[in-house]
Amino acid sequence: MKPVQRHRFVSGVVLLSVLALIAAACTSSAPDETTTSTTAAPTTTTTTVAPTTTTTLALPQHPVGGEVVIAHEDEPPTLNSFLPGGDRLVLALMGQAFTSGVFDIDADTLALIPDLVTTVPTVGNGGVVLNTDGTMTVRYTIREEAQWDDGTPISGDDFQFTLDTILNPAHPISPGIYENITTATAGAKTFEFTLARPTVQYESMFNEIIPKHIVEGTDFILDWNDKRWASSGPFIFDEWKKGESITLRRNPNYWKVDASTGQQLPYLDSVIFVFEPNTAAMIDSFTARDIDVFSPNPAIANIETLQALEPQGARVDIRPGPVWEHLNFQFGPGRFDRNEDSCNEYYEMRLAIAQSIDLKALTDDILGGKVDPLMSYIDPYSPTVSQEAWSQYSFDPVLAAENYAKAVAVSGRECKVVFTTNTQNDERARMSELLTDMFAVSGILFEVQFEQSNVFYGDTIGIGTWDVGAWTWHGSPGMSGLVGIHDVFDPESPPPLGSNYYRWGSTDSSIIDDTTVRFAELRDQINATVDFDELVTLIHEAENILADNLVFIPLYAHPVTAAVWEDEIGGFVHNPTRAGFTWNLEFWFRNDG
Repeated sequence: MKPVQRHRFVSGVVLLSVLALIAAACTSSAPDETTTSTTAAPTTTTTTVAPTTTTTLALPQHPVGGEVVIAHEDEPPTLNSFLPGGDRLVLALMGQAFTSGVFDIDADTLALIPDLVTTVPTVGNGGVVLNTDGTMTVRYTIREEAQWDDGTPISGDDFQFTLDTILNPAHPISPGIYENITTATAGAKTFEFTLARPTVQYESMFNEIIPKHIVEGTDFILDWNDKRWASSGPFIFDEWKKGESITLRRNPNYWKVDASTGQQLPYLDSVIFVFEPNTAAMIDSFTARDIDVFSPNPAIANIETLQALEPQGARVDIRPGPVWEHLNFQFGPGRFDRNEDSCNEYYEMRLAIAQSIDLKALTDDILGGKVDPLMSYIDPYSPTVSQEAWSQYSFDPVLAAENYAKAVAVSGRECKVVFTTNTQNDERARMSELLTDMFAVSGILFEVQFEQSNVFYGDTIGIGTWDVGAWTWHGSPGMSGLVGIHDVFDPESPPPLGSNYYRWGSTDSSIIDDTTVRFAELRDQINATVDFDELVTLIHEAENILADNLVFIPLYAHPVTAAVWEDEIGGFVHNPTRAGFTWNLEFWFRNDG
């Protein structure tokens, strides 16, 4: 990777100081002289005010100036996130520097936190109103201080223009939930809209706002691919050297202040994104300190190489990410084409499988002990809501053997497991080896059948010709993503129209009972509920149904890594969501001056 010329922070350092304001006043005055027919003796009144000392401690200050170099393996095909190719992760990382939306994502809780607006609207705070006609109104109050880089206030008109741009049929933009907006009203610092029906999906809306005064009258498709419109974020687009780098510079009119220091943000003068598709080259550049921050492929070898640099000032942050792996069962008739001795419909069989898997050993082996096993599918979406419902199951080969024998007895079959997965995945190949050994201890008949990815993710999953398998789902923070994942277990939504590939509770399922009927009801209620407390209650019931009936077994969330030279860069906080490690870029500062 070509080294980037570095510029350390400059003379904008604000020194720590103690400001002492000492006010002292001592006054002496004579009374007014008044002449009457009687001569009075002069009277002198003296008032002494004790000295008053006020001491104010200054807030700690961070250095101002300098640049940071960030590396990524991908170069965006466009700088317009609304157009095809604009959903690339690298553009999301850069977008944290020059865009703003309704909300941001907290790195620890994964909760939505307000960005352009004063509060994230909810039923509880009055920002979401359920109307008597069955519609739902969402109201935003835009921060008074929020402005574009040219000083123009961000207004409701910008929200309206963004909505009009998304809904413009001439634009290659999928309208999604926006097409359900029936009315919208824009004010100077307000915007509200009404959706045809209540849905928590409103949380995912308006995550980027377009400046009307800049973009109106331009060609939205042709004019905004290689450059950016006005910035509402801490940095402004400066230069794109195709095939090499994109440079951003400080937005002097950025509207946020660091509450902990009182300083205007951002601290840095510039940020450079360099593009390098080769992980080894990025690691070499990081080792040479030519780059400051990057998110390496979380392969164990890469992580260990970078961790060896920690004594020299590096930090390697590893956190469970949004992509989560699960072992799953097929309940439809197509599984018998794969395995005539499938016993997935028997709880004793699913329990024997759960008790045969040493989740800690499996996760440690595959991921090098970098993350813990997953105890609920809810964790990648909203960990504070999770009940860790699968923690009720533990590794116990003796009990597994007993339950396996019960399944064989009640089914009258051999109860074999045929595990199908894709050949192009080394991780799942290793998983199959580990499962083979674990099931052997419990005495469960086990066979692995590999398939090409296009076959496995095509007809095999779509038609349902698998017995036991493994694949991932992608979590997204907030309640909207958590609500959405319940659709994939909805008994009323099997393929080809739905995404319940497991066929659990569907019309051709081997399991149709009170729990599948109740889950279908819950799914409808979850999708129609927007009150947070009510939603959590419903989701907890759904989680318990899925866990208690072992509809699937969560395994682990894939780790997300970030490496930073911590002895040079302050303020860095890794965010494992799609917000990425640049989510708080305005708070980064150089501390190596």
